[in-house]
Amino acid sequence: MSTSTLVYKGGMRLEATHQQSGTTLITDAPTDNHGKGEAFSPTDLMATSLPACMLTTVEILLKDRGINISGTTCTVNKVMAANPRRIAEIQVTFKFPLKDTYSRLQKELIEKTAMSCPVAQSLHPDVKKVIDFGW
Repeated sequence: MSTSTLVYKGGMRLEATHQQSGTTLITDAPTDNHGKGEAFSPTDLMATSLPACMLTTVEILLKDRGINISGTTCTVNKVMAANPRRIAEIQVTFKFPLKDTYSRLQKELIEKTAMSCPVAQSLHPDVKKVIDFGW
């Protein structure tokens, strides 16, 4: 089974359907690149995938260790470069509401696990990753 199918809707907008769940999402070109900016751009999704993967990977590892990351939030900033147009940097700031309850070793485990998630490992080495765990 394929991962997703996409339908071009015109006006630089696509509708993507996740095949396993049937969930859909819309992408739109950003306003700085001839789009309306009314939905995530493909590069927004790529940047957003980094912390989503980091937190998912951390939760998979920690769920059986009694370490709770529920309520953790993060902000993402994508920095674009030109010639060729590409993501140059992804900045992620985490806010762990229970950060004061983690030991130094737990914090190190969270960081190491997050930085080794599949998306982080798949990004080109030229894409700078600036990650603030907020400890």
